Amino acid sequence: MGLVLTITLVASEALAVATAMPIVARDLGGLELYGWVFTAFFLGSLIGIAVVGGLVDERGLVVPFVGGLILFGIGLLISGLAPSMETIVVGRFIQGLGGGAVPPVAYVAIGRSLPDRLRPPMFATLSAAWVLPGVAGPAVAGFVAETWHWRLVFLGLLPLIAVAGSIAFRAMRAIPDQPTPTGASRHDRGDAAARADRWRRYGWAVAVSVGAGLITTALLSSDPRIIIGLSAVGIGVTLVALGRLTPAGTLRLARGYPSAVLLRGLLTFSFFSIDAYVALLLVEVRGWSATAAGLALTGGTISWSAGAWIQARTVARVGAEGFVRIGFPIVALGMVGVALALLPEVPAWVAVPTFALSGLGMGLAYSQFAIIVLRDAPRDIQGAVTSAVSLSDMLGTALGTGIAGAIVAASVRAGSGAGPGLGASIVMGVVVALLGFLLAPRLHHRPALSQVRGRSS
Repeated sequence: MGLVLTITLVASEALAVATAMPIVARDLGGLELYGWVFTAFFLGSLIGIAVVGGLVDERGLVVPFVGGLILFGIGLLISGLAPSMETIVVGRFIQGLGGGAVPPVAYVAIGRSLPDRLRPPMFATLSAAWVLPGVAGPAVAGFVAETWHWRLVFLGLLPLIAVAGSIAFRAMRAIPDQPTPTGASRHDRGDAAARADRWRRYGWAVAVSVGAGLITTALLSSDPRIIIGLSAVGIGVTLVALGRLTPAGTLRLARGYPSAVLLRGLLTFSFFSIDAYVALLLVEVRGWSATAAGLALTGGTISWSAGAWIQARTVARVGAEGFVRIGFPIVALGMVGVALALLPEVPAWVAVPTFALSGLGMGLAYSQFAIIVLRDAPRDIQGAVTSAVSLSDMLGTALGTGIAGAIVAASVRAGSGAGPGLGASIVMGVVVALLGFLLAPRLHHRPALSQVRGRSS
């Protein structure tokens, strides 16, 4: 119950911020930093996910869980009391550090405390913990921000986080740490080598986050020299670090699971280049209330869940690779529909069903990459490869959100308002989704049937 409540609150906050941010930007100014509010959270989460895995092995579940909730609460407090958008960016980064610690701890806690037969329904329950906030969270956040104050969107969660955390804390104290093998010392050479390897991975994970941050920071500048120089450094750092944390062949799209790792990042890059900005489009460009704009986010969340339900029941017939090839163009088509809502002569409500269509595409394709990895990767590296999928996922989300935010900021600085920047961001997301569709055949690790027939003849 404590884990479900905690993840529900983390999910609620993520969706609530997306709904309330147009009001926050209008109140504090700094619309050019709009994208960084989301990017900072994702970059912090990337570091938190990487670090907490090693802490669980070394210190057990309680320390990283409590530490994560404390950081998340500090971030909420900073954001809720923020006098400027810059302060909110700092608070969101700290929230990300703490929020990134919660899911890995939850998964390990389930693995160590529940028998095999209870794990699948528990994982399903955790997934459902994201659905309820998606149904009610955006509209409630918009209502709170408009009726009372946007600061309550952050500060109002603090007592609820304390209650949920205390419930989980008491139960986690009873879960035993992973036992040390008989006759082995925690300080033997093998343990020291494993610890050193974990710290190297921490360093590379931080480097990925720094590289992505440099890229998005460079794009906020109006000086071409800074844009080119800082972007080049950021891209170099990101690629080198990503190459150390992903399977061999990932960056060159080797067939099979290495391509699955990279394509997961392309999918999240595409979708999240508009996800955080749908509310901004409807509120700032089309004049909707934040409460009404929350309906679009609700539709996207529900349709994502519907897509996940459909693929779970038909993947045996369609195949994982088939759903990826279906999902990418559906995401692109939905984003094109959202772009139409930028036109004054098109009804703004068009953005609601079309964004839901993109969510449906995400639900169909998102989990397929993990299925391909677990099916094709050698068992002795499955843990590292699944971690690489999560890393690619978070990096794609951070870069998609951050680069789109930089494009919107450039549009605002040019005096054109957010509309042209939003349009350019959607075009970028559509192009990346179509690129993912064209690269999807790389997921097949065996020759195509036509090739086999050609050789046989």
